[in-house]
Amino acid sequence: MSRTPKGGRRKLDSSVPPAYDVPTREPRIESPRTVRLIMVLTFLAWVVGTVGAGTAVVAVDSPTWVERPSAALLMVVFTIGLTHRGGGFMRIWLPLATLLGLLAVVLETNMLLAASAAVTAVLAAVWAVLVTRPASSVIGAMREYIVTLVVALSGTLAVAAWNAPVNYQRFNLAVLIVALGLAITLVWNLGAGLHGLGRQHFLILAGIAAVVVLVLVYSSFVRSNGSQSLVRAIDEAVIWMRTHIDGVPRPVEVFVGFPALIVGVSLRSRRREGWWVQVFAVIGTGVLATSLVTPGAFPTYIGLSTLYSAILGLIVGMIIRHQVMKVRSERAARAIEDIVRVEPPRFAPLK
Repeated sequence: MSRTPKGGRRKLDSSVPPAYDVPTREPRIESPRTVRLIMVLTFLAWVVGTVGAGTAVVAVDSPTWVERPSAALLMVVFTIGLTHRGGGFMRIWLPLATLLGLLAVVLETNMLLAASAAVTAVLAAVWAVLVTRPASSVIGAMREYIVTLVVALSGTLAVAAWNAPVNYQRFNLAVLIVALGLAITLVWNLGAGLHGLGRQHFLILAGIAAVVVLVLVYSSFVRSNGSQSLVRAIDEAVIWMRTHIDGVPRPVEVFVGFPALIVGVSLRSRRREGWWVQVFAVIGTGVLATSLVTPGAFPTYIGLSTLYSAILGLIVGMIIRHQVMKVRSERAARAIEDIVRVEPPRFAPLK
């Protein structure tokens, strides 16, 4: 005796995970053993470079000549990681980065040191964002958050180790502009064009852009045209935080860069257009990477400021993530099961 299926709306089946939605090129190295060896050597180079560059910030008994070669080594590692992740041409960008690092270490001219520090900051800021993976859970989003901060902090040490004579304001602005432009170019090449944005994601993107403009423009406007009482109140608040908690959170990281990272990796678990939100995380990683470029910067103050910014940015990001990722209606939840989007592994090319 056969059973007839019960009536009612049939739920769309998403039990079979979809394939990655961007074509990737064939591996240049076919031997898995060789690939693993290269990855291990690159990781060891990153560790050695980070430890060596850290001697420029932490007071340890080590020769000063270690600092700039370590920074050059990290610049090469960042070049390898970003070129490989973004599907670029290693035979072009790796020799250029290596040549720039060698010239800066050997000649030590101001122009070469400033250029090397800027390139290092840009590569670290962008790779810290691209090395992440989609995260469908809160724990996963926090994991990607930590990975990004670790990579960006290694870039901070590398920039400090270059000890380049630069103007902080101009250097920071140049790094942010170039890093954001590079990130937008890479995301566009991944196929996440604006044509794929839905109404909700477009509103999120527009909201983040508005916050960026508001934070940057309003801060400059207050400093130049604000009332004396408002400027005095801001200065007093900064002095109080420096005196009592030894650090000041950076608003552009708390309200823009770090929340964009949390929301971006979460949205990428459903749609590749989540990259357009995450691209603004480069602002946070860029500010972090350039925070110690001035030789007179106090590492303890910068470190605590980064810690406070990371904690507050995580809280803001989780609040926004909760609103963005929640199911809009019970009817939508009944219509289709949650689809978890897949991407290549962390150290595999995205394209």
